[in-house]
Amino acid sequence: MPHAPSRAGTPGASDVRTPALFPDDTRESPGAAARRPGTALVTGASSGIGAAVARRLSAEGWTLVLNGRDPRRLAETAAHAPAAVFPEDLTRPAAERRLTRFALDEVGHLDLLVACAGVGWAGEFTTMTRRAFDEVMEVNLLTTLRLVRQVLPHMLEAGSGRVVLVGSLAGAVGVRGEAVYSASKAAVAVFADALRFELRGTGVGVSLVVPGVVDTPFFERRGTPYARTRPRPVPPERVADAVWRAVVRGRDEVHVPRWLGVPARVRGAAPGLYRRLAATFG
Repeated sequence: MPHAPSRAGTPGASDVRTPALFPDDTRESPGAAARRPGTALVTGASSGIGAAVARRLSAEGWTLVLNGRDPRRLAETAAHAPAAVFPEDLTRPAAERRLTRFALDEVGHLDLLVACAGVGWAGEFTTMTRRAFDEVMEVNLLTTLRLVRQVLPHMLEAGSGRVVLVGSLAGAVGVRGEAVYSASKAAVAVFADALRFELRGTGVGVSLVVPGVVDTPFFERRGTPYARTRPRPVPPERVADAVWRAVVRGRDEVHVPRWLGVPARVRGAAPGLYRRLAATFG
């Protein structure tokens, strides 16, 4: 059974509702809403990047709705970033509809969606179970698309808002032993590009944040520790800072750390060279 929506540190819905940031007859550039506190929905907020994003937005004065699969950890996040919380697995049928309705009931409108929910898996592709395969694609890709599909019409009606998708360097260059995870994140990146083109001129922007290795429970939960020496893991707060920069500056794409944009550009400009380097250095 899905967990019932609950709240932590949040006043009644009538207290947290705020008027639209921009009148109907005034459209600002995508991302302009972030220059002053607004309302945001953050998924994957039970821990890691999502929790760090929630804390950063809360510190900036935003009104939050948080989603995650772990009720206890989600409540811990809300204790440090007061919010309405909706603990439910977004892979459940129609969960994205229930979450969107809950968010709109709580805060009245949404200026920002930050999709952080994700899972990983590591190992040879031929040893991956069907269950693991389906979970990675469902959580990383399909739940994100479904939720964006629910939230987007409300932003379009308001004529403002921003969708921030958390991708991965694995989706830009591919990582050995993470074929399906890489595929899921590559699809998220292409979706971000296509949706951005589609929304041009509407007042709604799309940002893709591309982290490398992040020091979160992600590797522990996938059952395989991170064994490489480079790139070194960065704290989730650095990714939260990148999300904030993307929103405030209306950035289309931000890499964390920034130098990780280099291998992605090399792969795009000289794919043959990139493949030789990857085969040599892993």
